[in-house]
Amino acid sequence: MKKILVATAKPFATLAVEGIKKEVKDAGNELVLLEKYADRSQLLEAVADADAMIVRSDKIDAEVLDAAKNLKLVVRAGAGYDTIDLAHAKSNGVIVENTPGQNANAVAELVFGLLVYTVRNFYNGKPGTELKDKRLGLLAFGNVARNVARVAKGFDMKVSAYDEFCPAVNIETAGVRAYKTKEELFRNSDVVSLHIPATPETIGSIDYKLVNLMPEGGILVNAARKEIINEPELLKLLADRPDLKYITDLKPDALAEFEKFGDRFFTTPKKMGAQTAEANINAGVAAAQQINAFFKDGIVKFQVNK
Repeated sequence: MKKILVATAKPFATLAVEGIKKEVKDAGNELVLLEKYADRSQLLEAVADADAMIVRSDKIDAEVLDAAKNLKLVVRAGAGYDTIDLAHAKSNGVIVENTPGQNANAVAELVFGLLVYTVRNFYNGKPGTELKDKRLGLLAFGNVARNVARVAKGFDMKVSAYDEFCPAVNIETAGVRAYKTKEELFRNSDVVSLHIPATPETIGSIDYKLVNLMPEGGILVNAARKEIINEPELLKLLADRPDLKYITDLKPDALAEFEKFGDRFFTTPKKMGAQTAEANINAGVAAAQQINAFFKDGIVKFQVNK
């Protein structure tokens, strides 16, 4: 019997926990829940004898990994895994996986919720604009961006994408125009939606020079990662370009400075991309199923620290 720890400072929905429990127990393993933990020592104690763990946005660093003597697998219930020390996990013989695609539709719908709210002037009674025929550029073309493209077609938007790691033919097969550079994408998009991860190469990469390429009236949407935005440079650009707008579900560090731009900036109170019952259940259950597949058959299809 394996001990599976669910460690979530931000807990799963009740139905998601029930689904995880069923998957774990049906496989003959033991489930331990550590929800809404307030102190790091609680996590260190709980992980000490765990064979596998499921986390959300929890920080799994060297200290946690070193405390987990039996740990073989960590599954991030979601796509992003920048809160996990992949290199240290690998050196400790711990496999790290994510659950790509499980939150994709939820994030895509949020992007359009933000967009409609913005172009209709936050429903303040003043005339707004429509998304129909607007040019939407997707920076990266993974699971979320593909869902954004699908929804955008329902709005009759003209969709394009740039992805350094996705061949143009794969983008165009999805009925989306492929650009050769991100500069080209920004220059030819009325709306740019960001879908890149936070890596050493991308952190701070959304800067003055790049966003300034957008045409008049451009809207920048970030439902990806806060760290990819170069906040000082974007603040300077918003001051220099009164026609631009920035909307996000990732509260900036310099929130007070961004709020000075009034209705040209909007952020949700907290990260909302995956906050739907469906996404919660999908990601949690998928994580449990991946753990079962690992211990039963050694499957590591979604390993991210190879």
